[in-house]
Amino acid sequence: MAHDLVIRGGTVVDGSGKKRFSADIGIKDGKIVEIGRIAAGGAKRSLDADGLIVSPGFIDGHTHMDAQVAWDPLGSCSCWHGVTSVVMSNCGFALAPCKPEDRDWYARCLSAVEDIPTEAMAAGIDWTWETFPEYLATVERLPKAINYGMYIGHSALRMYVMGKRALSEKATDDDMARMALAVQEALKAGAMGFSSSRASTHVTPEDKPVASRIAEWEEIDRIIAAMAELDAGIFQIGPDIASGAHHRSFLERLRKVALEYKRPIMFGVLATKQGDDPTGWEYQTRYIDETVAAGGRMFGQGTTRSINAIFSLKSYLPFDVLPAWRPLRALPLAEQKKRLADPAVRRELVEAESRMKPRDNVFQGGGAATTDPRKPDYSNLFALKGVDWDDPTVDQLAKARGQHPVEVMIDLSLADENQVYVQPLVNESPDDVLGILKHQRTLATFSDSGAHVCQEMGSSLQTHLLSYWVRKRGAFTLEQAVKKITHDNAVAWELKGRGLVREGYQADLVLFEESGIRPQLPTVEHDLPGGARRLVQKADGIKATLVNGAIAFEDGDATGAFAGTVLKGRLVS
Repeated sequence: MAHDLVIRGGTVVDGSGKKRFSADIGIKDGKIVEIGRIAAGGAKRSLDADGLIVSPGFIDGHTHMDAQVAWDPLGSCSCWHGVTSVVMSNCGFALAPCKPEDRDWYARCLSAVEDIPTEAMAAGIDWTWETFPEYLATVERLPKAINYGMYIGHSALRMYVMGKRALSEKATDDDMARMALAVQEALKAGAMGFSSSRASTHVTPEDKPVASRIAEWEEIDRIIAAMAELDAGIFQIGPDIASGAHHRSFLERLRKVALEYKRPIMFGVLATKQGDDPTGWEYQTRYIDETVAAGGRMFGQGTTRSINAIFSLKSYLPFDVLPAWRPLRALPLAEQKKRLADPAVRRELVEAESRMKPRDNVFQGGGAATTDPRKPDYSNLFALKGVDWDDPTVDQLAKARGQHPVEVMIDLSLADENQVYVQPLVNESPDDVLGILKHQRTLATFSDSGAHVCQEMGSSLQTHLLSYWVRKRGAFTLEQAVKKITHDNAVAWELKGRGLVREGYQADLVLFEESGIRPQLPTVEHDLPGGARRLVQKADGIKATLVNGAIAFEDGDATGAFAGTVLKGRLVS
């Protein structure tokens, strides 16, 4: 057989969790057709994988790339971390269905919740769709270096059916019937399922609950029942973790949905010190086990490190809302640096910090933590120096230098304008993260890639798992870790023919250095449409990424191959 491509001499970690082995891999027409020792000659191209790991492409099931896919054919930043497939439209946030007259409102809502600049969306989206099937067809036509699956989102759907009533009123029987039919239409077109959110951090531009949070549980019941009629679709939902009581009430009501309708349910398993009496991850994973034992189908979604608010001179600083800081922060960067070096200006800025809002126990996500910050807890604000989760706190540096913490941040930022500060918000403790990751029903798949574009950075989820938890901590073998970000996720999202290195499977593959794969430090770049800013994080140690048999990335650079496809739910796939 003449192959389109042969990967030669690699060490295969096939995604099953089984022991690695040496083999060549032959690829034709986008699929793996041969694994073993392949005779030389006959292939259009060969890749030398000597000394490299060859694994399935990584799968990330929790992203928000719905807008970005319109202008970014690469799928960054996920694409730089070995990700070949993503699922977007999580937590009820989507761009379809949407009536033409509501496009600006949808864009502003997405900007308010996910920090995707409205100017980027206006400049980058050719918004030609109204219904979910039309949006899916649009994504199919777009050039794509990676694969995309998508949900139909609750907030978008509710706004489409109810208009502005969606933000304040209970749905009528007719409203719920129309929503249920739209979800069935979406599933038949290829939606992976239906997503929603009850999270207190998800608010409109007017700081009111997003539409999905207004919905009563009866409405969710009607929609999931419609999915059950078709025996199709995953239900993903953002949990309410504003307090322990809220969280536990949410989980108990969700259990009824799981047991009544038997659809797979996914939600974030999160440990936090914020809020009153927070619910630990042990309670949440035990709850999942109990629900499954009772007949439900349920998965947790976990991160591989803390979820952080990220600050820098080039993006947000905790002090931006202060009157003394606001005029300075509106200046060009060079002028800011000049003024920050002035002793008199510095004294004024340091003194102003004392008038910040005091810390409270209200739960904040990355959005509020960067745009409505409280006085920092400098013992929980880290000056990022590397990617190994061992950075010094601003408090430690201040004590060592005999300076005020604000002065420390000014000095560090003047010395390096790319200096980043990290405030853990959720999953603050490495031990908590490890406990979540070790649980058999928790998926390593919560990057939020495409969202919080200048507030958080989770796109390095996969490379952090392999560099920190495998190589530095030894908490997982490489085989175990690869299985978590490939086969386990493919099974959970019912992605047939992906997630394993197997003959007949799609050739979504990553070639990487076992001892060298790691995230780079994030930087702030102005590379969105219209010149809007975002955090960018790339990776080291990845030789090549293949998507459907095409080499999409080689030595960290895009090749111009756009072989990505739309991943569709089981009614269509």
